[in-house]
Amino acid sequence: MGILSRSSVNRQSNETMRLLITTFAGIVFGFLIGLSFPTLSLTKLNLPSSLLSPVDLSNIKEQKPSPPITQTSSSSNQSLNLNDTTKIWVPSNPRGAERLAPGIVAAKSDFYLRRLWGNPSEDLTSKPKYLVTFTVGYDQRQNIDASVKKFSENFTILLFHYDGRTTEWDEFEWSKRAIHVSVRKQTKWWYAKRFLHPDIVAPYDYIFIWDEDLGVEHFNAEEYIKLVRKYDLEISQPGLEPNRGLTWQMTKRRGDRDVHKQTEEKPGWCKDPHLPPCAGFVEIMAPVFSREAWRCVWYMIQNDLVHGWGLDFALRKCVEPAHEKIGVVDSQWIIHQSVPSLGNQGETQNGKAPWHGVRDRCRKEWTIFQSRLTMAENEYFKSMEVGLSNLTAH
Repeated sequence: MGILSRSSVNRQSNETMRLLITTFAGIVFGFLIGLSFPTLSLTKLNLPSSLLSPVDLSNIKEQKPSPPITQTSSSSNQSLNLNDTTKIWVPSNPRGAERLAPGIVAAKSDFYLRRLWGNPSEDLTSKPKYLVTFTVGYDQRQNIDASVKKFSENFTILLFHYDGRTTEWDEFEWSKRAIHVSVRKQTKWWYAKRFLHPDIVAPYDYIFIWDEDLGVEHFNAEEYIKLVRKYDLEISQPGLEPNRGLTWQMTKRRGDRDVHKQTEEKPGWCKDPHLPPCAGFVEIMAPVFSREAWRCVWYMIQNDLVHGWGLDFALRKCVEPAHEKIGVVDSQWIIHQSVPSLGNQGETQNGKAPWHGVRDRCRKEWTIFQSRLTMAENEYFKSMEVGLSNLTAH
């Protein structure tokens, strides 16, 4: 029995020694193998969730961040970096807002005035449906006062001040509720491009962009809106008193109807009766745009061309069919008083009065705008031809 006992003890000692040696060798071998291969990230493995769930991944870091996730298929979701599951990337959001949850994105704004106190939801007792803007100088305040009174509380009043004088307008009660923007020696199209972005004026069904020298004795804004809706006009203007000043035949008031959309000009002036100046045409002194039409027109206004000359002939590009969607409202008409107030904001050059330089700039802008528009359209159609030829070649 004693010999068997010693034999058993020796065997156990030998087996223990072999196990220790084998274990040590395995550890060394594994260490060497680990040095020979790059780091393996568990987050890249498509392991069953039952294996991953007990693993603490909070200390596992990627060498490079994963790109924004744009795929939505189940197979793509399986390979998502687990660290990116709390990040937001929404390609359908407005540009620059992709990292925001859609519910917090405020893509549009308005001119509604807000209080400095109370609950935001209780700020507005009403929301005007229309916007009217005037580009004004203080010398024309009586005329603007008469004009503003023709617009009901359904209209937001916005004044663009080219002479820098704003506080003086508080002599009129309505001025305290109006919005005033002041930049010296600028035109209404300069203002419109910078302050009437389509996403700013989106709450308004119609946008009036008017001059300051308009007589409105025979005009009522609410009645005008009714006629615009009735005749489905996207771009319009009130008729002009035919016996006051120079104007196109298209924009002269007709006393026998509510609205007209076409006219006859001098022989040879209209190669196509559906094109300007015989149709699809209003002038730029008192235009009225639907929300949808203004979105297009705003993009067509050039940053450096501030007088708007030539724009009236191109408005038809923004509605279809233009000869039906553009018209003149005859029964709500105005008088163009032709006050050269903005012209006097220019500078005297070569001994000439300021308005001479302003008028020269207007004519130059007309030529530049027409050239740009023609060139842009020619380049587009040329690219379309090249694209079609490539398609047919393949």
